[in-house]
Amino acid sequence: MNRYFKRPWDETTGDLSTDDWGSSVYYFETDQTGDVLRQLEVFTNSRRLKYTTEYLQDEYGGLSEVPLDLDEFKEFEISKDEFEKEWFQ
Repeated sequence: MNRYFKRPWDETTGDLSTDDWGSSVYYFETDQTGDVLRQLEVFTNSRRLKYTTEYLQDEYGGLSEVPLDLDEFKEFEISKDEFEKEWFQ
């Protein structure tokens, strides 16, 4: 069974092409071991970046290659419905 997380990130990217987008909220879908299957980044300026195992990267970033520490992310767990609602906006 997959798990879902929403974690705010209060810093900008530090990258020239995206730094003025503002801070962001990360959404992750992982498998039971923490491997990221889908990732969504929603920025203050409303820009959205989506990555999947089929769409790994673009000029702005990419799907996390590092598994999430599920213990560390436990407090950020959300429902599948909440994740899907954001994913399909």
